[in-house]
Amino acid sequence: MNLDLARWQFAITTVYHFLFVPLTIGLSLLVAGMQTAWVRTSDDRYLRMTKFWGKLFLINFAMGVVTGIVQEFQFGMNWSEYSRFVGDIFGAPLAIEGLLAFFMESTFLGLWIFGWDRLPKKLHLACIWLASIGTLLSAYFILAANSWMQHPVGSVVNTARGRAELTDFGAVLTNSTAVGAFTHTITASFVTAGMFVLAISAWHLARDQHTEVMRPSLRMALVTVLIASIGVVITGDLQARLMTEQQPMKMAAAEALYDTVAPASFSVFTIGSLDGSEEIWSIRLPGVLSFMATGSFDGTVEGINQLQQQEAQAYGPGNYMPVIPMTYWTFRLMIGFGLLAGLLSVIGLWLTRRRATRQVPRWYYRAAFAGLFLPFAANSVGWIFTEMGRQPWSVFGLFRTADGVSTSVGVASVLTSLIVFTLLYGVLAVVDGVLMVRYAKAGPPPPTPLTPVADDDTPRPMTVAY
Repeated sequence: MNLDLARWQFAITTVYHFLFVPLTIGLSLLVAGMQTAWVRTSDDRYLRMTKFWGKLFLINFAMGVVTGIVQEFQFGMNWSEYSRFVGDIFGAPLAIEGLLAFFMESTFLGLWIFGWDRLPKKLHLACIWLASIGTLLSAYFILAANSWMQHPVGSVVNTARGRAELTDFGAVLTNSTAVGAFTHTITASFVTAGMFVLAISAWHLARDQHTEVMRPSLRMALVTVLIASIGVVITGDLQARLMTEQQPMKMAAAEALYDTVAPASFSVFTIGSLDGSEEIWSIRLPGVLSFMATGSFDGTVEGINQLQQQEAQAYGPGNYMPVIPMTYWTFRLMIGFGLLAGLLSVIGLWLTRRRATRQVPRWYYRAAFAGLFLPFAANSVGWIFTEMGRQPWSVFGLFRTADGVSTSVGVASVLTSLIVFTLLYGVLAVVDGVLMVRYAKAGPPPPTPLTPVADDDTPRPMTVAY
């Protein structure tokens, strides 16, 4: 009971927090690009874009910080046995993330917020770029910690002390799983930010509002989503092969493939038994799973039954299969939502091409706005697949999830904190929604450019742009 409650609490708070992370990463870089365009061209449209999207970025950043703090505390409270086992390794990249990357992004973001009309234009621009680089560094260090759980490297298990110990920090940071996860996450973040800009721009354009700002925003978003979607496909393909090599059970569970087969087809849709052990009817693409797993349409993909036997022999008796229906459907939903976002960008680019003689139809604006949920849903189910597919391991091959829960924290305490955090996050969701809707509907500031700031040290009155 305690284990299940602790897992539910961690899942709820983590998935909610990760709603904000990809948007923060992607939008910070897009806003930096907008401001760069303004500094280079002095075009007032880019300044208004920077101010408008920057305001929404800051709201999202603040919510991400608030919800992210809880994550650190859960390791020591609900998962103290896990923290004791992995603390020597897991804590190092997280400490660097907090002391270096987060400090960097928050410091320069503060300078950016309060530096309008006070800092020289190029120095002010450097602040948002440095803040954006800080978000990338934060993402990398956190993903390095998570990737060590997926593929533990640079460490040994001290059986006498019953814990893992760091032997090569460089190996942890250069873990192939971390590199793959980082590239996949960053490209997905650009899809998220691009769809966010696309949806809000489409909402205004459907009402013929702020067209001088929203049209270039829409076009920029479409290009961003298309390029990033291609990047997601490429990095996802590389990750699938890493997953097959490092966690073959997860790959088999993604297809609900029970027996080793070559070549292996990919089922687009399957109707099966509730436990996922029996297939009743499916639509299949021949050889596609083999290509995803091995790079060859004739490649061999190991099945769940054979892998269960192998892991039982290697690690002792037990059930080493994740929840098959969960991994099967989250894997497909992740792919499906991502492909739909890419399709929306292709259609939008065609409709807004230079030689187009007709206005963009209203149905596309409605579809683009409705598509706002696609990247957030894809990100969420993608992480659910990543974490659920590793079960029953907390650290793959070394430490089981059931062994990591705190023994000194009672069921009542975990249940109380689960209810409190769920309700609190519900309130935060309402607050975030109200703020986002209010400022998104308000639109960009009027076309009144800021007073030019000379690149000198002349004192200027402090003004706050947000």
